[in-house]
Amino acid sequence: MNANEKMIAASQMAPQEVSLDVLREKYAKGEEQTVADVRARVARALAALEPEERRAELEQRFLWAQEQGFVPAGRINSAVGLGIKATLINCFVQPVGDSITGLENGLPGIYTALSEAAETMRRGGGVGYDFSAIRPLGSKVRGTQSRASGPVSYMEVFDSSCRTVESAGARRGAQMGVLRIDHPDVEQFIAAKDNGGFSNFNLSVGVTDAFMEAVVADAHFDLVHHAEPGDDQLAAGAWQREDGLWTYRRVAARELWDRVMQSTYDHAEPGVLFIDRMNAENNLWYCETLRASNPCGEQPLPAYGCCDLGSLNLTMFVDRPFTGEASFDFARLREVATVAVRMLDLVLDATQWPLPQQADEAHAKRRIGLGFLGLGSALVMLGLRYDSQEGRSLAADIAGELRDAAYAASVELAREKGAFPLFDAEKYLQGQFVQRLPEALRAAIADHGIRNSHLLSIAPTGTITLAFADNASNGIEPAFSWTYQRRKRQPDNSFRSYEVADHAWRLYRQLGHDVLDDARLPPQFVTALQMRAIDHLQMMEAVQPFVDTAISKTVNVPADYPYDDFRDLYTEAWRAGLKGLATYRPNAVLGSVLSTTPVAEKPVLADDDPLRKRFERRPLGELESVTSKIEYSTQEGKKAVYLTVSFIRADGVYEGQQVTIERPFDFFMPANQRSDGQQWITASMRLLSMVARAGSPIAKALADMREVVWEKGPVRCGYLTREDGTQVPVYHDSEVAAIAFMLQRILIRRGFLDAYGNQVPVPQLVKRLAERQYSLHELPAQPVATTAEGMAATTPGAKCPECGARALRKVDGCTRCTACHYMGGCG
Repeated sequence: MNANEKMIAASQMAPQEVSLDVLREKYAKGEEQTVADVRARVARALAALEPEERRAELEQRFLWAQEQGFVPAGRINSAVGLGIKATLINCFVQPVGDSITGLENGLPGIYTALSEAAETMRRGGGVGYDFSAIRPLGSKVRGTQSRASGPVSYMEVFDSSCRTVESAGARRGAQMGVLRIDHPDVEQFIAAKDNGGFSNFNLSVGVTDAFMEAVVADAHFDLVHHAEPGDDQLAAGAWQREDGLWTYRRVAARELWDRVMQSTYDHAEPGVLFIDRMNAENNLWYCETLRASNPCGEQPLPAYGCCDLGSLNLTMFVDRPFTGEASFDFARLREVATVAVRMLDLVLDATQWPLPQQADEAHAKRRIGLGFLGLGSALVMLGLRYDSQEGRSLAADIAGELRDAAYAASVELAREKGAFPLFDAEKYLQGQFVQRLPEALRAAIADHGIRNSHLLSIAPTGTITLAFADNASNGIEPAFSWTYQRRKRQPDNSFRSYEVADHAWRLYRQLGHDVLDDARLPPQFVTALQMRAIDHLQMMEAVQPFVDTAISKTVNVPADYPYDDFRDLYTEAWRAGLKGLATYRPNAVLGSVLSTTPVAEKPVLADDDPLRKRFERRPLGELESVTSKIEYSTQEGKKAVYLTVSFIRADGVYEGQQVTIERPFDFFMPANQRSDGQQWITASMRLLSMVARAGSPIAKALADMREVVWEKGPVRCGYLTREDGTQVPVYHDSEVAAIAFMLQRILIRRGFLDAYGNQVPVPQLVKRLAERQYSLHELPAQPVATTAEGMAATTPGAKCPECGARALRKVDGCTRCTACHYMGGCG
């Protein structure tokens, strides 16, 4: 069977239901209904950026490349050519500094970074962060004479923000949090997901060669930071080294490594990034430092770094599958890869950039990430086992051909359009990866330059393989199972279960082979859980030398996989020269998206709940709004902001009856309030607006915000009324928490939330709106006790459970709050 016959056989298979649903939900827009419709739009939109005289020719060439197996990443397929303000870029890294706002040592403050990341995720990008610059828990904060709360506490802010972005649409927000292995809070970071927390983060430890050498030698290792330790930490033995860093503690490296391994075995995180290897292999070693990666780990990136992605469907290059003459068409792969590089380079000019810093970074370096999908399925079609030396050798050959074709194409683009602006021929050619290129390619780079600093990346390709590749295997992975149940989230956040089959298995049947059960399949049909963990690792080791960035690969092991066999897996990955690794073992914390056994079907909820009804845009006409002036005091002084909430009437069905309720629709802060300390409020209000319009729980979002902690001391805002009628001020752990508290007050007064900030049930909302039994009153003045300078008074002590002030002390043997006079236990 030749390539055309193979494609004909594949085209005769009816599309899988899940493939059609994913295509139409995520990628087909407007009147588009088919894969061909989407491909035509992508080709037309990218060709429009070329010189006019070449557009028609290149549009056909771009369409041909997609028909032959090039699959642009999901962001490109879903947004290019539509004129919407969504990014076409998958991968971003957001820098995070140690200050609250502004810039320090070239890094944006925590809340500045939060706002920038929120904007990036709102546009559809996935974001990675290195939180290592944030000073450790308990270290000194001299500006406020307080102690730092540590990076893990601030990660809760980012987790909550991502949850809000997730609620705003069908595409879930994605984040990667990284902390260096030598950070004093690394043990808290390792344990962050022990109880299912940080659900909107992938976590990875940034591991150095020095640490791994200490593990192998069973030596001790210093946990260090630039921030000065607190008095109790100094008393416990912290000291300052000659290089200026403070050593907080010295730990046994192997014991710390065992904590990472046990956590990963128990619930799949944290993963590991070998940051020294990332930097040693970086083509731009001479002008940037890599500290984090995008959420899936295939793109180590610098501050504000970004990269677009695309993959070649390897099943499309298999001729005469499932026969003794099966072969792989390397010539056609090189031809398609050449066109794909040109298309991905154009994406950098076609996209809308969330931040100007990202645009500057992209244009200076022009990173792209061309990889492949369907490796597992293609090997099966060729009669090769994924866990065999023959399978690994072919994968290495494919990766090598792809590398050489991509670099040659980028050199030709440099001759036509110019090299990337930060190209330095002498230094670039000294890079470890570039030194492994064929000599002819190195000579061409020296003569003509190269258009893109990096060209290769093997990413996870879950939804695009479903929509555009008939569920070929994901990225570099083997098949999970030949048939399985897949849980897919619906627009209303419920889940539906589909029966899904692997492309190779379907094609095998299409070509006339009976498949009675898996035991009767030929030996090359081997799934992820039917091979050893080391077999997964060896596939990465075979391919990584030909990939200039990294590989996203999950080593799947069964639930009963022995820990003694698992614990050395990451050490072997380091020895093999890999840049990172993730593992997955089924567990109670994370569960599973994929299941080889059918699951009970959950009913799909209709969009009839007035609280969950989605609104895509603001309706014409007026909306009722409430504007409230908020005053609060921090250690920096007294502040004031104006906050506005608009409300909309939503129709729906409740228990079979048509109902109408009122619910919040917009949260915003009027213009001209843009101080450094208030920039984050704008981002938070935008995120809350997206939650409200998406029909997601506002009560939960505000409750999450009230848990946010910062290191600048308490914030005094609002009041509570005691049973005797006296009013006492309320203290919060951050400005975020204070603003959330006041927004809750607005919604409580409006009748949308109850007195405790919980969602009022639909029947009560219907009654209140219909009978107008509530009315909105001005919020009473907020008593704020301040010093003469307008700064909140400092009252050191434990946190009061009633008013939140850190003013809980022992008085005459009893626990008493000196701020609100709360009386606790005695004795």
